[in-house]
Amino acid sequence: MLKTPVGLVTVTLSAAILLAASLLIVTGTQGEDRAHPAQHTAPAARQAPHD
Repeated sequence: MLKTPVGLVTVTLSAAILLAASLLIVTGTQGEDRAHPAQHTAPAARQAPHD
């Protein structure tokens, strides 16, 4: 394990960046199904054209 101050700062900063990115992804995708329900159901509702 890195015990120098630079190593500790690097590890702590990397952990903070990963945590912030994961929280942004989680909050950004929450409620996505409710906001645009037509986009998710439209392809299943279409019928194949008949020849």
